[in-house]
Amino acid sequence: MKNTTLAFIGCGNMARSLIGGLVADGWDPARIHVADADPDQLERISRTFPVLTYTQNIAAAVHADVVVLAIKPQITALVARELAETIARQQPLVISIAAGIRESALRSWLGEQTAIVRSMPNTPAMVQSGAAALYANPAVTETQRSIAESILRAVGLALWIEDEALMDAVTALSGSGPAYFFLFMEALQAAGCELGLPPQTARLLTLQTAFGAAKMALESSEDAATLRRRVTSPGGTTESAVAVLEENGFADLVTKALQAAAARSRVLADEFGSRS
Repeated sequence: MKNTTLAFIGCGNMARSLIGGLVADGWDPARIHVADADPDQLERISRTFPVLTYTQNIAAAVHADVVVLAIKPQITALVARELAETIARQQPLVISIAAGIRESALRSWLGEQTAIVRSMPNTPAMVQSGAAALYANPAVTETQRSIAESILRAVGLALWIEDEALMDAVTALSGSGPAYFFLFMEALQAAGCELGLPPQTARLLTLQTAFGAAKMALESSEDAATLRRRVTSPGGTTESAVAVLEENGFADLVTKALQAAAARSRVLADEFGSRS
């Protein structure tokens, strides 16, 4: 599998994160081709990894077994149409990490027989702690599914969904999710300062508490509700704080936030998918 030749179309933060994870996982950098219109991006990746770089997309993709579209949604139609003839001739697996671009739109631009995996990674992939959902169309073989999963697992968790419509929920939960946690951490730190803690002390306590809670949840077989109850002593300080959050509709607010994100994801998918 690691003898597979990959072509990354686009060399932004997510592509660099995936390349870094793959190399760390033992992938041969000589089998990783990278194309970007910005020479500075190519120079940046070349300084870090001995990958092959190109300023032309077709040159990177022409001998690839897997083509990863790591480009902005706004230009995906243009780039996909540019690559369509090469894709039809080579018949590689195409993995798209372009946010909001549906498989049907990719197929219409690349060719109806194209094997496509659509993925929604999130920004913690930049520190090899990402969470990604993957959806494969019927043209994707089992071997190609394994390759796609290996690529995304190089930077974190990778889970399959069988209904592409769920990708809007994935976008709302894990795609946008880091921002929700940053917002809560920001508020937690500010509240600690209001209670008299020095800013740096409040910051470090916030970060370590967030990390520790996530680590406990990851390493436990119990669900979050059970873990919360276990650290909430009756009549104690935690119970007082949690009660305030619940009385002010914390859970409903989170639900409404994710619903808004999912709705926006659907709107953007309609917009990007209609571009020629």
